[in-house]
Amino acid sequence: METTPVRGRDDGRLTVLGAPGWGSVCVCVVFALVGAGTGRLLGPLAHWLVTLPWAPMQGPARLVAALPAPVLYAVGAVAGLALGLVARHEQLVIRLTGDHVVLSRKGRQHGFARDAVATVFRDGKDLVLLGHDGGELARQACDIDANRVADAFAAHGYRWAKSDPHGDRFRRWVPGTPGLPAGADALLKARQTALDKKGPTADEAGELRDELARLGVVVRDEKRRQYWRPLRAEGEPS
Repeated sequence: METTPVRGRDDGRLTVLGAPGWGSVCVCVVFALVGAGTGRLLGPLAHWLVTLPWAPMQGPARLVAALPAPVLYAVGAVAGLALGLVARHEQLVIRLTGDHVVLSRKGRQHGFARDAVATVFRDGKDLVLLGHDGGELARQACDIDANRVADAFAAHGYRWAKSDPHGDRFRRWVPGTPGLPAGADALLKARQTALDKKGPTADEAGELRDELARLGVVVRDEKRRQYWRPLRAEGEPS
């Protein structure tokens, strides 16, 4: 594992990393345009549906068919803009100083003292902060340029690793895997069920990840498969 050299503490300056402002504007504009286009298609679709007595949702179809085209465009654009704002709200923002790091996403903030963070690295699209016991302090989806993130953490004195320093200790989980603490297998089964569900499951899977961490188990996912390892063994370097 390669790590960037740890520099001295800075003078309290703040670095904020997130999607650039123009990128957020572009996302919102694209969503609004797509929404307006969808609204344009709703009118003809609604007119067609009301000609089919057997078709479902006749009431809503008649309502949409009665609306003028400009109204449908506007409603679609507003709906698309709202989706764009939701997408922006779900993006990670990182605030860094030499004394602490704050990760903000979905309106939630998680702060960590510099002394509690042993190593920082990217695991695929996730940003991971490790503690000195080898456990994960945080794992967050991160769309920010990897080089920008690495340079910022290194500049503020954090140890940045090219890869997970404990990566070779992960084993794939299957039900009944030996060596797990009591209760961990049941949590992994529940988490696998959450991962296999269709639709968003990040919050449920994240909560179960936290429960596993309390039992001393670190887990990561690859294509809906779970891999686990115990916390760093005594005497293992951080």
